[in-house]
Amino acid sequence: MQLKGKTIVLGITGGIAAYKMPNVAHALVKMGANVHVLMTKHATEFIAPLVFETLTNRRCIVDTFDRNFQYDVAHVSLANAADLMLIAPATANVIAKMAHGLADDMLTTVTLAATCPKLVAPAMNTHMLENPITQDNLKTLEHYGFTVIPSGSGLLACGDVGSGRLPEEGVLVDYVLRELACEKDLRGKKIVVSAGATQEPMDPVRYLTNHSTGKMGYAVARACMLRGADVTLLSSTGCTLPPVPFVKMVPYTTAEDLFDAVRQHAMDADALVMAAAVADYRPATVAEDKVKKQDGEMTLALERTQDILAWVGDHKPEKLFVCGFSMETRDLIENSTAKLHKKHMDMIVANNLKVPGAGFGVDTNVVTLITEQGSESLPLQSKDAVAHRIADAIAAVR
Repeated sequence: MQLKGKTIVLGITGGIAAYKMPNVAHALVKMGANVHVLMTKHATEFIAPLVFETLTNRRCIVDTFDRNFQYDVAHVSLANAADLMLIAPATANVIAKMAHGLADDMLTTVTLAATCPKLVAPAMNTHMLENPITQDNLKTLEHYGFTVIPSGSGLLACGDVGSGRLPEEGVLVDYVLRELACEKDLRGKKIVVSAGATQEPMDPVRYLTNHSTGKMGYAVARACMLRGADVTLLSSTGCTLPPVPFVKMVPYTTAEDLFDAVRQHAMDADALVMAAAVADYRPATVAEDKVKKQDGEMTLALERTQDILAWVGDHKPEKLFVCGFSMETRDLIENSTAKLHKKHMDMIVANNLKVPGAGFGVDTNVVTLITEQGSESLPLQSKDAVAHRIADAIAAVR
């Protein structure tokens, strides 16, 4: 569980979007967090404290002077225990109070006393959000170290259309995970990851591709992001996975597109992880019109694509850590080690397509990590776990 042992304080203020927050509380509890909920009295008009108490198995606090609360000095004890505070939805009124150090209820009192990271998710009418006073208050909070989560846009409860929506629950959880899920041992590192399958056109309708879904590359990008890296994800246009939050997404289609993207983004990076499945060959010519069926066999002439990893190995700056992938069906260690040497990589992640649980389109993998120092075979595990082992190798490079 990614948040096991972490104490998270959720501050719920008086907005209609409070109805989303039980799902956030439940998600954080499932990840192992100790979740404490503070509500303003106005928030209790929109949703009952009992909802949060049931989900967190902890008393929901509304009254600053609740004599039944377990701590002797509740606002100080809770502020000291918190690893993170998330105030969502945050109304214009509460934002104004926090920006100016006012503490007239339990939520604002704990916020003022806490020294942990604080996230604020504004949710209100578009005109209230865009009012220069509110905007100045949000800038003041950022000046004092708060992270302001951008509001979403769409139809609001008041009937207006515009900004001011509370982001979806998953987005709020992603912000919490970015802060707390991992040690930030990759902070300051620039990491480029490629993911997915290239698509090499033969005519306007058809193309040559492979079975890669991009799951492994996306997992690596997410792991590196959670560990504090500045991540650029080169993602195939054929990937249908949700975007990885907090990373720069750069689309590509063909091997040539990917080669251009690698040259543009990776040569000044600290690490390049080439998880993309790149075509070795492409049609020698691309027909302008759809190739029609004909009697008998059809011959398709192919030509080699650019060997991207070989080019990187020949041109990489000294500081660039290069990790490649090797998909084999036999002689895994021998073939992959030969690729490591030939293409001057620092590490290669090798797996055998015939091993159950490895390969394309599944959430697990069975890999062997190969470097100049030797090889390490990992057991069947999630692609997220494999991704963190790759991130470990990058973090070990100083």
